[in-house]
Amino acid sequence: MQSSTSSVAVIGGGPAGLMAAEVLSAHGLEVHVYDAMPSVGRKFLLAGKGGMNLTHAEPHEALLSRYGSRRKYIAPMVDAFNADALREWVHGLGIATFIGSSKRVFPVDMKAAPLLRAWLHRLRTQGVQFHMRHRWLGWSDAANGGLRFATPSGEMEVHARAVLLALGGGSWARLGSDGAWMPWLSQRGVEVSSLRPANCGFELPWSVHFRERFAGHPVKSVAFAWTDENGAEVRRQGEFVISDSGIEGSLVYAASSALREQIARDGRAFVHVDLAPGKPLPRVMEEVASPRGSRSLSSHLQSRVGIAGVKMGLLRECLSKEDVADPGKLAAAIKALPLRLVATRPIDEAISSAGGVRFEALDENLMLRRLPGVFCAGEMLDWEAPTGGYLLTGCFASGRAAAQGMLAWLRNVPGANQ
Repeated sequence: MQSSTSSVAVIGGGPAGLMAAEVLSAHGLEVHVYDAMPSVGRKFLLAGKGGMNLTHAEPHEALLSRYGSRRKYIAPMVDAFNADALREWVHGLGIATFIGSSKRVFPVDMKAAPLLRAWLHRLRTQGVQFHMRHRWLGWSDAANGGLRFATPSGEMEVHARAVLLALGGGSWARLGSDGAWMPWLSQRGVEVSSLRPANCGFELPWSVHFRERFAGHPVKSVAFAWTDENGAEVRRQGEFVISDSGIEGSLVYAASSALREQIARDGRAFVHVDLAPGKPLPRVMEEVASPRGSRSLSSHLQSRVGIAGVKMGLLRECLSKEDVADPGKLAAAIKALPLRLVATRPIDEAISSAGGVRFEALDENLMLRRLPGVFCAGEMLDWEAPTGGYLLTGCFASGRAAAQGMLAWLRNVPGANQ
């Protein structure tokens, strides 16, 4: 058994855990990072595979609004380490960034690996020690029991002055975020909310013909309209993708929180798709109703309204033949085609998860009220945000905030800083 009373333990080697390790080690603490995987930052690396979206350069107030009902908890952390501060931190690692046309912030080379390598070099230089293939198993049942880990050499127990849990949520379990920690915290009286998919796809029972013809096709230059948790209509323009089982993609992820909750409440949810967002309904009605002569309906809609390919396929899939033949009903559907969603895709397919440790279970320093000296950060907290750099911003900021909370606790609790 290993026992250490002169070190702090960070469990989880994702962005939140590594940021906490940096802050703690910069203040002279002996920091040990434990992770179940063979290397740290695996989900971080996979998230950056298509372009490492670090944060978002929109106005700060707009950025904070992306955290929805958890804004009041996330805002103080992001205020203290905002998008500009995050960019400066990345630049300090020798990684240049740029702001894309969508205001998303990326490394110039679009890759996550160089950033992670530079970061790990800094952490090792500051004395951070890494323990890979150490899967946390909760706490020992013995009096003053320590942290239990399954390791390649067998089970071990670690005692630390303070502990940060940065274990991730429940998505992409193969990369280490499997939510196995939920019952261990619940057993100790910590309030947790069930883990649910966020930034996820949704199921919609396509016909065999439509699925075989269009699965994998992007639906571009459209707008989504949906009802949010407060009953207000939200409209956003962008694109989504037809999947074998339904829909996915950036527009879907933006609406996923509200749609998920509607399905949980009503058993289904609706999103309305504007297939011609640049044209008002009266103009679409005029174009659809104009004489088409010998042209097919598909040719007519393509030339007059720009409806073709997968967009035409969606109309034929979702409307009856009678409605397709009715110019008024067809025009209305082009501007607001209802898609009936019946379920989320499984949480392990989701980009992130909602649920986790409730903020009510934490004090202002992100320490568990039931477990003095144990802090939490990152995606295991009960918050969510859409894609666009908001998730990483929240994880970095919460890791930094938790580390500062640990430092304050170690200074003020008798015996903790011995």
